[in-house]
Amino acid sequence: MMGERIDGKNIALAIKEDIKKFIEARKSQNLQIPKVASILVGNDGGSIFYLNNQEKVAISLGLNFEKIHLNVEVEEKELISKIIELNNDDTVSGIILQLPLPKHIDEKKVIANISPLKDIDCLTFVNQGKLYMGEETFLPCTPNSVLTILKSLNIELEGKEVVVIGRSNIVGKPVSALMLKENCTVTTCHSKTRNLKEVCSRADILIVAIGKAKFIDSSYVKDGAIVIDVGTNSVDGKITGDVNFDSVIDVASLVTPVPGGVGALTTTLLMKNACKAVEEYEN
Repeated sequence: MMGERIDGKNIALAIKEDIKKFIEARKSQNLQIPKVASILVGNDGGSIFYLNNQEKVAISLGLNFEKIHLNVEVEEKELISKIIELNNDDTVSGIILQLPLPKHIDEKKVIANISPLKDIDCLTFVNQGKLYMGEETFLPCTPNSVLTILKSLNIELEGKEVVVIGRSNIVGKPVSALMLKENCTVTTCHSKTRNLKEVCSRADILIVAIGKAKFIDSSYVKDGAIVIDVGTNSVDGKITGDVNFDSVIDVASLVTPVPGGVGALTTTLLMKNACKAVEEYEN
């Protein structure tokens, strides 16, 4: 039995159409258009690519976008004062901070200065706390992409055995929390997990975020399981996932490719959060 490839781009297209309608409706009512301010410190290639992609997606959907590119030598207090200025700017709905920051800057201290009302990437302790308490908040875009993909496939999540490989603060932990909220039984694996294959092969849904190219092959996957690959590794100039797609597609029922899977939704969901922010600000 050959599994099916999940098309993240198609799922993103439907969300993009909803955002465009939302923006058009606001324009026709002379309401404020969401504006995203994205901050980049330094010249990390991946971050520059991501920043330019955010700008392209935002503008194509009708949002306003401000790119703030600061020198790698920028002082911490200058970066914080820029964030406070954006917090106080009523035209800005959402603030994105590209991570990692240069070594001389205290990441946690800087993030703590972002207003939770504008924290559309769920970086602040306030919004992360709400996420883990199961409260309403802005969902971080990569974990939310995983959830959005599963929901778009109309999969009954309740009671499903979910295995997450990876425990990072950006993906592994929040995606485990989101799956718990959907009443799944969640196991979070990491580099110290014993019998990894055995644990993974129990999963109805296997979510992989470990940063090791093509690490997961068919021997980790239960027949008919759903495999969501969150990995993005650069191998010979190409973006490659953590899952060996060609091996896994033979046993899984559904698999996300890389590129064209989870990553195809992240920026779109960030813009959806900015739309939510502009509405909540008015209320």
